[in-house]
Amino acid sequence: MNDSEIAVSQIALMKQKLHAARTALEDINKDRNDKLKTLIQFIGHLSLACKGQNLELDNKLAKLRHQLHDYEQIDEALPELVDIERILKGQYHHTMTQLEESRLGLARVIRQIQRVNSAPDKVKKEINYFKQDLNKPFHTVWEYIPKVEKLIGFYEEILQQQFTDVDNYDILPQHIQLARELAIKISEIEFRKDQRDQILVMKEVLLGDITLNTLLESYQTILSLLLDNIAREKSASQDFLYALNDALTVVRDVVNNSYNNNERSHQLKQQLNKEINLRVDNAGGIITKVDDLNDLKTQLTVQLSSLRDVLSRKEALEQREQTILRKSIDAMRKELNSITQEANCYKEKLFEHQKLNLLDPLTQLANRTALEDRMDQEYRNHIRFKTPLWIAITDIDHFKSVNDNFGHSTGDKTLQVIAMALKNSLRDSEFVARYGGEEFVLLLPDVTEEHIAALLNRVREKVKNIPFKFKNQRITVTLSIGAAQVMDNETIEEAFERADTALYKAKNNGRDRVVIDI
Repeated sequence: MNDSEIAVSQIALMKQKLHAARTALEDINKDRNDKLKTLIQFIGHLSLACKGQNLELDNKLAKLRHQLHDYEQIDEALPELVDIERILKGQYHHTMTQLEESRLGLARVIRQIQRVNSAPDKVKKEINYFKQDLNKPFHTVWEYIPKVEKLIGFYEEILQQQFTDVDNYDILPQHIQLARELAIKISEIEFRKDQRDQILVMKEVLLGDITLNTLLESYQTILSLLLDNIAREKSASQDFLYALNDALTVVRDVVNNSYNNNERSHQLKQQLNKEINLRVDNAGGIITKVDDLNDLKTQLTVQLSSLRDVLSRKEALEQREQTILRKSIDAMRKELNSITQEANCYKEKLFEHQKLNLLDPLTQLANRTALEDRMDQEYRNHIRFKTPLWIAITDIDHFKSVNDNFGHSTGDKTLQVIAMALKNSLRDSEFVARYGGEEFVLLLPDVTEEHIAALLNRVREKVKNIPFKFKNQRITVTLSIGAAQVMDNETIEEAFERADTALYKAKNNGRDRVVIDI
């Protein structure tokens, strides 16, 4: 083998070694870059784990992630690694200090919880074990978090125990009074037929043994029913106004069309009248100018024919105008009838509502609002005609015992029977109203002082003789009555107060009697 062949052989060998070295270098670089990627991922996860604990550490880690894009930049990142290591050590000591302070804080909280006497016995035992466990120091945050969760669990159990007894709050006298007043108020309000059964049930509940939740729910239910009724009334009013507006729009359109048609007809009539006058003038001119009788006859015949044609067109126009006017009037009459029916229907509803608003729904007597109106009316008559006017206030004796012993539904029936007895005992000119609860007020005009006692005692005896029978038991229901005459230079309210005072005297003097303030 000559020297050139040897050289070629060595060159080939060197090429093989160079290729092998290059391949090995590429593998080393790939392995190095893979490890660098792993390191960058690790730093990223470390940043997430440490985020928020230390602002300087967050910034250093972010800067390090930015620098480590390739292996050659590791040397530049080494100073940052040293700083990061320093910060991590400091953060570790800071965390351990905070964990110790947190452990002491939990110990203080648990001592406060132990002072809650209403805590269940099971919870108290668990708290004692928990307190002993807190004597051991925390080494990581993951030991601290479960302790906090456990402490929260203690709070939840204690609070749950507290709120479980919320319905056991004592019902105070004012709560019972509120329930009774609400029952009276809903008796004075007229509800829709589909609501009355619900109201009756609610009234029975309010007059019985109640809880605080029951009282609050009753107020909420009553408010909802009233708002619903108001919304319905508003909707009905709006519907009527919309119908009225539509009808008035139709009437307006009919009137406008009639006016426009009338204007056009008027213009056509003027034209026809001019044409008629022209034909008449022409006929007059022909008579004056034409001497030949035949020629005159011919020309007049032409003018009369034209005149007849114009009159026919005018008659047709007037007939068309009459037809259009008749249709317009019929359309207006139809719409006006519709409006009248709607108005009458709405008027009846308003009348019924007004009537219901002046009636006590239980007894069907006049209510307190109607009483005030009638008092004003009777007082004006008293001032004007100088006629005597008496006010009598009646109260059912021991009515509470009827409710307590026989139930509130029986009490309601008793009120209804007594109300009818009072109404039937009076003349048409006399007036009785339910004032509230078991009290009734009588307005008695044109009754002399000599006859008032006999009249009121007759009313009292009539009620006393009603054969009430509850649960096969005969019961006598009596009235106490106080009365006063409206005196000169006295308001009717002042007379009412004197009658009320007389009523209290009747009740304090043994009940079932009439006391007249003179």
